[in-house]
Order: sequence, then structure tokens, then C-alpha cells
Amino acid sequence: MDTTPVDLSHLFEQLGLDNQPQAMSTFIAGHKLSAKTHLSDATFWNEAQRNFIIEALEADAEWTELIEQLDTQLRKP
Repeated sequence: MDTTPVDLSHLFEQLGLDNQPQAMSTFIAGHKLSAKTHLSDATFWNEAQRNFIIEALEADAEWTELIEQLDTQLRKP
């Protein structure tokens, strides 16, 4: 049984990003998506990050809700 905590900071960690609160805020503020861009198609992901997002969404994994939350935050002005 996987007991990995699932919250936004752990999603950032899973993506290989700095998961400190200020770093997460800076990332979100500096990376915005247009309404037409799918999250996994964003140019700022590397291949491993893109694959993780795609696979998690396709599997409807425990990360799905957090990935969708991140997607929403990246679309806010």
C-alpha cells in the first residue's frame, strides 16, 4: 500500500520541483497557461514531468485532483 502523502508540495516534489511554499508560489506566478493549452503540453515541463502528468491523469491516480488543482492555478491571471 502506497502511503505517500498527497498534497501540492508532494506533487511538486514528485515533479522534481522545489516544494517550498515560496518556490511553489514563484513557479505558479511565472508559468501561465493559455485556455487552449493542455497542462501536459506546456513548454516548461521536461519529458519525465510531462509523462508523469499524462500517466497520472490517464490512470485517474491519487495525483489527479492535485494535478487539476495545479492546472487551475496556472491559468489564473
